Amino acid sequence: MNQPKVFILFFVLITLVSCDKLPLVKKSKLKQLDTVVNFSSVDLSPSFPECNSIIEKQKKSDCFRRTIHQKIGMSMAKHELESVFDIDETIKVDLLVSAEGEIALQSIHNSDELKENLPELDSIIRLCISDLPKVLPATKRGIPVATQYQLPIKIRLEN
Repeated sequence: MNQPKVFILFFVLITLVSCDKLPLVKKSKLKQLDTVVNFSSVDLSPSFPECNSIIEKQKKSDCFRRTIHQKIGMSMAKHELESVFDIDETIKVDLLVSAEGEIALQSIHNSDELKENLPELDSIIRLCISDLPKVLPATKRGIPVATQYQLPIKIRLEN
């Protein structure tokens, strides 16, 4: 009577321990992704409506940069800048294009000499950036993402 209980106990233990070896158990087939995502670049750069028809990535990015330069240039041309000294300097403007397509000024890098000679320049640039229209944001894997751009702006004044 004792032998059948031991046999049953032994059989139950063997069954429990070897359940994962039985063909009745299905193992999940998870695919491992071997993909590296580069978050320092985007799949599609931001775009103004006039650049939407361009398909090639580099040409679309060039169109965005060219268009933003034109829009800022036309906006700055509406303001009169005067200086007692000749000025020929390039400033750098850091912009953030949000995931919603809004363009915001991050910072302006210019020399102290330019700040002294044209103190109103920073406020004019801020105004010109705030007047820019919304754009289509950059995308990474089909998801809108924020991007940063540094645009050079040439300031040339001659007396």
